[in-house]
Amino acid sequence: MFEATRRDGVCRLVRPNTRWLSTGYAGGESPADAAFNVTVPEGWPETDLDAYIERRLSAAGFDERGPTLLTGVGQEHARRARFGPVEVVATAGVSNPAELPIDDDPSGGGDASPASDAAAGDGRVERKDRDDPVGTVNVFVGTTRALEPGALPNLVAVAAEAKAATLLAHCGAPGTTTDAVVAACDPAGDPVTFSGSATEVGNAARVCVRDAVRASLDSRYDAEPIPRGVGEARYGVVADDRATVSPV
Repeated sequence: MFEATRRDGVCRLVRPNTRWLSTGYAGGESPADAAFNVTVPEGWPETDLDAYIERRLSAAGFDERGPTLLTGVGQEHARRARFGPVEVVATAGVSNPAELPIDDDPSGGGDASPASDAAAGDGRVERKDRDDPVGTVNVFVGTTRALEPGALPNLVAVAAEAKAATLLAHCGAPGTTTDAVVAACDPAGDPVTFSGSATEVGNAARVCVRDAVRASLDSRYDAEPIPRGVGEARYGVVADDRATVSPV
Protein backbone atom coordinates (compact mmCIF):
# COMPACT_ATOMS: atom_id res chain seq x y z
CA MET A 1 0.00 0.00 0.00
CA PHE A 2 2.74 2.48 0.99
CA GLU A 3 5.73 3.34 -1.17
CA ALA A 4 8.40 3.74 1.50
CA THR A 5 11.62 5.75 1.23
CA ARG A 6 14.16 6.23 4.03
CA ARG A 7 16.62 9.10 3.79
CA ASP A 8 18.49 11.32 6.27
CA GLY A 9 16.56 10.06 9.27
CA VAL A 10 13.18 10.48 7.61
CA CYS A 11 10.85 7.72 6.43
CA ARG A 12 8.35 8.86 3.78
CA LEU A 13 5.24 6.77 3.17
CA VAL A 14 3.59 7.67 -0.13
CA ARG A 15 0.10 6.81 -1.29
CA PRO A 16 -1.61 9.43 -3.48
CA ASN A 17 -5.05 10.78 -2.59
CA THR A 18 -5.18 9.17 0.84
CA ARG A 19 -7.26 10.05 3.91
CA TRP A 20 -5.03 10.25 6.98
CA LEU A 21 -5.93 10.56 10.64
CA SER A 22 -3.05 11.37 12.98
CA THR A 23 -2.86 11.44 16.78
CA GLY A 24 0.52 13.18 16.62
CA TYR A 25 1.56 16.82 16.50
CA ALA A 26 -0.79 18.98 14.37
CA GLY A 27 -2.90 15.86 13.98
CA GLY A 28 -6.46 15.23 12.95
CA GLU A 29 -7.88 14.12 9.61
CA SER A 30 -6.47 15.40 6.34
CA PRO A 31 -6.07 14.41 2.67
CA ALA A 32 -2.46 14.06 1.56
CA ASP A 33 -0.18 12.08 -0.72
CA ALA A 34 2.33 11.13 1.97
CA ALA A 35 3.04 10.80 5.68
CA PHE A 36 6.40 10.98 7.48
CA ASN A 37 8.24 9.48 10.43
CA VAL A 38 11.17 11.68 11.53
CA THR A 39 13.98 10.65 13.87
CA VAL A 40 15.11 13.45 16.19
CA PRO A 41 18.73 13.59 17.45
CA GLU A 42 20.09 13.22 20.95
CA GLY A 43 19.58 16.37 23.02
CA TRP A 44 16.90 17.57 20.63
CA PRO A 45 16.15 21.18 21.71
CA GLU A 46 13.48 22.22 19.20
CA THR A 47 10.26 23.96 20.28
CA ASP A 48 9.06 25.33 16.93
CA LEU A 49 7.91 22.00 15.55
CA ASP A 50 6.45 23.38 12.32
CA ALA A 51 9.77 24.96 11.34
CA TYR A 52 11.74 21.91 12.45
CA ILE A 53 9.61 19.49 10.44
CA GLU A 54 9.82 21.73 7.38
CA ARG A 55 13.63 21.84 7.64
CA ARG A 56 13.95 18.10 8.04
CA LEU A 57 11.65 17.21 5.14
CA SER A 58 13.29 19.75 2.87
CA ALA A 59 16.80 18.62 3.83
CA ALA A 60 15.82 15.04 3.02
CA GLY A 61 14.65 16.15 -0.43
CA PHE A 62 10.97 15.39 0.05
CA ASP A 63 8.51 17.74 -1.67
CA GLU A 64 5.27 16.28 -0.31
CA ARG A 65 3.79 17.37 3.00
CA GLY A 66 1.48 15.41 5.24
CA PRO A 67 1.02 13.94 8.73
CA THR A 68 4.38 13.76 10.51
CA LEU A 69 5.41 11.87 13.64
CA LEU A 70 8.64 12.37 15.60
CA THR A 71 10.68 9.72 17.39
CA GLY A 72 14.02 9.05 19.04
CA VAL A 73 14.20 5.68 17.25
CA GLY A 74 16.37 5.46 14.14
CA GLN A 75 14.53 4.79 10.89
CA GLU A 76 16.78 1.81 10.23
CA HIS A 77 14.59 0.08 12.81
CA ALA A 78 11.37 0.73 10.86
CA ARG A 79 9.56 -2.47 9.97
CA ARG A 80 6.69 -3.14 7.57
CA ALA A 81 3.96 -5.77 7.92
CA ARG A 82 1.27 -6.64 5.35
CA PHE A 83 -1.78 -8.85 5.66
CA GLY A 84 -4.98 -8.78 3.62
CA PRO A 85 -6.11 -5.20 2.89
CA VAL A 86 -3.82 -3.65 5.54
CA GLU A 87 -0.23 -2.53 5.82
CA VAL A 88 1.59 -1.23 8.90
CA VAL A 89 4.93 0.54 9.25
CA ALA A 90 6.22 0.92 12.80
CA THR A 91 9.22 2.12 14.78
CA ALA A 92 9.46 1.04 18.39
CA GLY A 93 11.62 2.11 21.32
CA VAL A 94 10.67 1.72 24.99
CA SER A 95 13.18 3.75 27.00
CA ASN A 96 10.23 5.72 28.46
CA PRO A 97 7.48 3.21 29.38
CA ALA A 98 4.13 4.36 30.75
CA GLU A 99 2.92 1.81 33.27
CA LEU A 100 -0.67 1.38 34.47
CA PRO A 101 -0.70 -0.89 37.52
CA ILE A 102 -3.77 -3.10 37.91
CA ASP A 103 -4.46 -4.37 41.42
CA ASP A 104 -7.31 -6.32 43.03
CA ASP A 105 -9.38 -3.30 44.10
CA PRO A 106 -11.90 -2.55 41.29
CA SER A 107 -13.52 0.25 43.30
CA GLY A 108 -10.53 2.52 42.84
CA GLY A 109 -10.12 2.89 46.60
CA GLY A 110 -7.37 1.75 48.90
CA ASP A 111 -3.67 2.30 48.85
CA ALA A 112 -1.78 2.50 45.61
CA SER A 113 0.31 -0.52 44.67
CA PRO A 114 3.32 0.69 42.68
CA ALA A 115 4.46 -1.53 39.85
CA SER A 116 8.06 -1.31 41.00
CA ASP A 117 10.11 -0.04 43.93
CA ALA A 118 11.36 2.80 41.75
CA ALA A 119 7.79 3.96 41.23
CA ALA A 120 6.79 4.23 44.88
CA GLY A 121 5.79 7.58 46.27
CA ASP A 122 4.26 10.07 43.89
CA GLY A 123 2.79 8.11 41.00
CA ARG A 124 5.29 9.57 38.54
CA VAL A 125 8.85 8.54 37.87
CA GLU A 126 11.25 10.57 35.74
CA ARG A 127 14.76 9.41 34.92
CA LYS A 128 16.67 12.36 33.51
CA ASP A 129 20.06 10.65 33.29
CA ARG A 130 19.45 9.09 29.88
CA ASP A 131 22.19 9.47 27.27
CA ASP A 132 20.13 8.66 24.19
CA PRO A 133 16.88 10.05 22.71
CA VAL A 134 13.65 8.98 24.35
CA GLY A 135 11.94 6.07 22.59
CA THR A 136 8.53 6.14 21.01
CA VAL A 137 6.23 3.63 19.36
CA ASN A 138 4.99 5.19 16.13
CA VAL A 139 2.48 3.17 14.11
CA PHE A 140 1.27 3.94 10.59
CA VAL A 141 -1.64 1.69 9.63
CA GLY A 142 -3.28 1.88 6.22
CA THR A 143 -5.95 -0.02 4.33
CA THR A 144 -6.93 -0.18 0.69
CA ARG A 145 -10.57 0.01 1.75
CA ALA A 146 -12.62 3.23 1.93
CA LEU A 147 -13.58 3.59 5.59
CA GLU A 148 -16.74 5.30 6.79
CA PRO A 149 -16.21 8.42 8.95
CA GLY A 150 -16.43 6.47 12.20
CA ALA A 151 -14.34 3.54 10.98
CA LEU A 152 -11.15 5.53 10.42
CA PRO A 153 -10.83 6.75 14.04
CA ASN A 154 -11.85 3.29 15.19
CA LEU A 155 -8.88 1.92 13.24
CA VAL A 156 -6.68 4.14 15.41
CA ALA A 157 -8.22 2.51 18.49
CA VAL A 158 -7.73 -0.99 17.10
CA ALA A 159 -4.10 -0.24 16.28
CA ALA A 160 -3.48 1.25 19.74
CA GLU A 161 -5.01 -1.82 21.37
CA ALA A 162 -2.79 -4.15 19.35
CA LYS A 163 0.25 -2.02 20.15
CA ALA A 164 -0.56 -2.16 23.86
CA ALA A 165 -0.98 -5.94 23.85
CA THR A 166 2.33 -6.37 22.03
CA LEU A 167 4.24 -4.07 24.37
CA LEU A 168 2.75 -5.65 27.50
CA ALA A 169 4.09 -8.99 26.33
CA HIS A 170 7.55 -7.63 25.56
CA CYS A 171 8.27 -4.87 28.09
CA GLY A 172 5.52 -5.04 30.72
CA ALA A 173 3.93 -1.68 29.86
CA PRO A 174 1.13 -0.91 27.38
CA GLY A 175 2.94 2.02 25.81
CA THR A 176 5.44 4.82 26.22
CA THR A 177 4.91 8.46 27.14
CA THR A 178 5.12 9.57 23.50
CA ASP A 179 3.34 6.95 21.34
CA ALA A 180 1.31 7.98 18.30
CA VAL A 181 -0.78 6.37 15.56
CA VAL A 182 -1.54 7.46 12.02
CA ALA A 183 -4.39 5.63 10.28
CA ALA A 184 -5.02 5.86 6.54
CA CYS A 185 -7.52 4.64 3.98
CA ASP A 186 -8.16 4.85 0.24
CA PRO A 187 -11.24 7.00 -0.51
CA ALA A 188 -11.58 5.19 -3.86
CA GLY A 189 -11.44 1.69 -2.37
CA ASP A 190 -14.27 -0.69 -1.60
CA PRO A 191 -16.45 0.93 1.07
CA VAL A 192 -16.30 -0.48 4.60
CA THR A 193 -18.65 0.56 7.40
CA PHE A 194 -16.83 -0.99 10.37
CA SER A 195 -13.19 -1.58 11.32
CA GLY A 196 -13.53 -3.42 14.64
CA SER A 197 -11.46 -6.42 15.67
CA ALA A 198 -13.90 -8.94 14.15
CA THR A 199 -13.87 -7.31 10.71
CA GLU A 200 -11.46 -8.07 7.88
CA VAL A 201 -9.76 -4.68 8.24
CA GLY A 202 -9.63 -4.74 12.03
CA ASN A 203 -8.28 -8.28 12.24
CA ALA A 204 -5.62 -7.55 9.63
CA ALA A 205 -4.64 -4.35 11.45
CA ARG A 206 -4.15 -6.21 14.73
CA VAL A 207 -1.97 -8.84 13.05
CA CYS A 208 0.13 -6.25 11.22
CA VAL A 209 0.61 -3.95 14.22
CA ARG A 210 1.70 -6.86 16.39
CA ASP A 211 4.19 -8.17 13.86
CA ALA A 212 5.61 -4.79 12.80
CA VAL A 213 6.06 -3.53 16.38
CA ARG A 214 7.62 -6.81 17.48
CA ALA A 215 10.02 -6.80 14.52
CA SER A 216 11.03 -3.18 15.21
CA LEU A 217 11.68 -4.00 18.86
CA ASP A 218 13.80 -6.98 17.83
CA SER A 219 15.83 -4.69 15.58
CA ARG A 220 16.17 -1.86 18.09
CA TYR A 221 17.18 -4.16 20.97
CA ASP A 222 19.23 -6.69 19.03
CA ALA A 223 22.35 -6.03 21.14
CA GLU A 224 20.75 -5.10 24.48
CA PRO A 225 17.82 -6.26 26.61
CA ILE A 226 14.41 -4.64 26.28
CA PRO A 227 13.66 -2.61 29.45
CA ARG A 228 10.99 -4.31 31.54
CA GLY A 229 9.00 -1.39 32.90
CA VAL A 230 10.00 1.85 34.55
CA GLY A 231 12.33 0.14 37.04
CA GLU A 232 14.70 -0.86 34.21
CA ALA A 233 14.15 2.08 31.86
CA ARG A 234 15.95 5.41 31.70
CA TYR A 235 12.72 7.38 31.89
CA GLY A 236 9.03 6.70 32.38
CA VAL A 237 5.82 7.29 34.28
CA VAL A 238 3.57 5.16 36.46
CA ALA A 239 -0.12 6.00 36.83
CA ASP A 240 -0.58 4.64 40.36
CA ASP A 241 -3.04 7.29 41.55
CA ARG A 242 -6.63 6.34 42.30
CA ALA A 243 -9.80 7.94 40.96
CA THR A 244 -13.05 8.27 42.87
CA VAL A 245 -15.51 5.72 41.44
CA SER A 246 -19.31 5.75 41.95
CA PRO A 247 -22.43 4.33 40.31
CA VAL A 248 -23.79 6.33 37.39
